[in-house]
Amino acid sequence: MSSAISSYILTISCPDRVGIVAAVAGVLADSDLFITDSHHFGDRDTDIFFMRTVVDAANPEFNQAAFTRVFEPVATRFAMRWALHDCAQRPSALILVSKSDHCLNDLLYRHRTGALPVHIPAIVSNHTDLAPLAQWHKIPFLHIPVSKDNKPEAEGRLREIIAETHADLVVLARYMQIFSPELCTELHGRAINIHHSFLPSFKGAQPYRQAHQRGVKLIGATAHFVTPDLDEGPIIEQMVERIDHSYTAEAMAAAGRDVESLVLARAVRWFAEQRVFLNGNKTVVFR
Repeated sequence: MSSAISSYILTISCPDRVGIVAAVAGVLADSDLFITDSHHFGDRDTDIFFMRTVVDAANPEFNQAAFTRVFEPVATRFAMRWALHDCAQRPSALILVSKSDHCLNDLLYRHRTGALPVHIPAIVSNHTDLAPLAQWHKIPFLHIPVSKDNKPEAEGRLREIIAETHADLVVLARYMQIFSPELCTELHGRAINIHHSFLPSFKGAQPYRQAHQRGVKLIGATAHFVTPDLDEGPIIEQMVERIDHSYTAEAMAAAGRDVESLVLARAVRWFAEQRVFLNGNKTVVFR
């Protein structure tokens, strides 16, 4: 009987220079790791090199710690930030919601059908409206009431949950609360938000009605990393859908919900598959 094959994802970012790919490929070959997929990109604006490589380890005795010892001299030589991710271990994604259910429902459906490779330890909300949806999917629902008087305490409880669930990613699936700058900094590179792409033109309440009144012909959504600069973090994915004069404000909002759900799901999946790299104020995404 043949041995089971284990798969890993090697991610690398480092200053760009000659010889990186050759050096990495040499270590992988010497470690008897078979490359099944590889992408790399050198950003000429930042002079940073990014690489994502999927490998199979047919040898059942493959050891990540041993690989680290072998790879570390190459990593040091090229000043790499790198990690080897076991594909069998799904990242933990804590989902935050308020009252809107379209993004949450889409994420839970994809999770249930195996299309979203994450573990969801809990759903957190500042309201109780979506508790039945979480219960149906047999995922713990945690209620943290938020008001102007208890925001520090509520955020402290959220910090505790993030730590208790060992969350690799925090997903703001239409969570209508603003994080403090301190929490944004703590979650740098591991919190994803979704919003409509009418910003900055149509802010505040009823953006779709505002857009309808202006005769907007494109509806879009943006998924980005959370930063202290509200809705201005590094963009992971965007999408637009063309509409016309026949759309009511309600029809525009419905189309917007569809786009938001798809864009957020893509961003979460790409993060889970180690496809997203921070590159200053932007991202590199190996789709």
